[in-house]
Parts: sequence; structure tokens; C-alpha cells
Amino acid sequence: MKSDSMYYADPQLAAARRLQRAGDWDGALRLTPQSEDGAVLRAEIMVDRHTWCLDAADEARGAIARIAGPAPATAAFLIAVLEYWRQLTKSSDPFFGPDPVAEFERLDGQIAPGWAAFWLGVSLENLRHDRDGAQAVYRRALATALEEGDPLLESYVVRHQGFYLLERDRDAGLDLLRRSLHLRAACGARPHVAAAQAALAEALGVGPESVLLRRMVAHSAQELNLAWLKDEGEGLAGPDER
Repeated sequence: MKSDSMYYADPQLAAARRLQRAGDWDGALRLTPQSEDGAVLRAEIMVDRHTWCLDAADEARGAIARIAGPAPATAAFLIAVLEYWRQLTKSSDPFFGPDPVAEFERLDGQIAPGWAAFWLGVSLENLRHDRDGAQAVYRRALATALEEGDPLLESYVVRHQGFYLLERDRDAGLDLLRRSLHLRAACGARPHVAAAQAALAEALGVGPESVLLRRMVAHSAQELNLAWLKDEGEGLAGPDER
């Protein structure tokens, strides 16, 4: 049984983390305590909001700057996530930081177990177009997710493994995409559920199930302002890292 308890062990941060999972980033920020750990969580929430809503990154950068001293590895990781998104979306914003591929590789093992490895895989896949290299890293990240009892990380990894597998074994690939969706729903991670629904709809192609999935994605995207999922009702899939 996966507990997901590592994210909620600190009762002072748990409520904010649950609202973050639900896509209520503003509510989460209001509940973030004025403490060193709270400052780290605030930076994480702002980066998370940016990756879903594609809002201006200035607030997130400021929050990251404030934790660079007490939490340098986390700060570097969050900057790498911002830079990954800047490159993926081909934004004209100035560089946020160093090459994300190199940064995620450097930070592997220094932050929450498995997440730097996952983002290394994503950056290899989407920025370097090294799908085979990414899959090798995903396998390592999945082993960590299973060992640590982290179903959200597992959901991210199996989503990418599922799309890769579709070309070789469609049924097995769809099974992994459904597993990703079910894991995210169990975690109460509403934006993540919408992204998993979009990925499954894309893989299924035209049909009644994909139509229903796209309708649910469109509803969540409008309600939560999920910028790159707002076109789901018209059949667009959104960026690949989710």
C-alpha cells in the first residue's frame, strides 16, 4: 500500500500541500507558514503554479532567491524546472539558469528521492530528443518511487513509459496511462489528473471515451486556469512532460 505520507508528515505544511495538489495554489500560499520550511514550500508552490498556469515567473524567481541560502539544492532544482519550461515553450524570457539536463543530473540524490531523476528523463526526452536515454532514467526513477511509496512520482514515470510503450504494445501502453490517471486521482492531484486524462484521450484517438475525457479536461482547465490544457476540448494534447 502506498502511503504518500512523506508529503504530509509536517502538520504545519500538510494543509497547504493538499491545496497545492488540488490546484488551489493561492489558497495553498495563504496557508504557508512564515518559517524556513514554509519559505521552501512557498517557492515550490509558485513554481508549480507557473508550470500549470504559465503565469509570470517573477514571483517564483523571488521566492527561490529567498531560499537559496538555507536550501541551495531545492533552489537549484526549482530554477532548473523554470528553465526547462522556458526552453520547452520557446519563451523569449531571459535564461533562468544553467542547462536543465546537467542540473537535474547534478541534483539527483540531493532533493526528494526520485524527482531529479524523473526530470532528468523528461529533459532528455523533450529537450535532447533522447527517448531511449530517458527511458533508462525513468526505470531508475520508478524503482525509487516504488521503494519510497511515492504514488505521484510513480504516476509521472508510468505516463512517460506508457507513451513510449504504445508504439510496441498498445494495450500495455494504455494500461500504464490508465495507471497514471488512477494514481493521480488517488493522490487528490486534480491538475495532474487533467493532464493524465489528456494523455489517455490522445492515445485512445477518436471515440466516446476520449470525447468524455476531453470534456473533463476542458472543465478542469477552465476552472483551474491550466493554460496549456485549455484547448483540450478541441483535441490538443499539451506539453509532454506531464
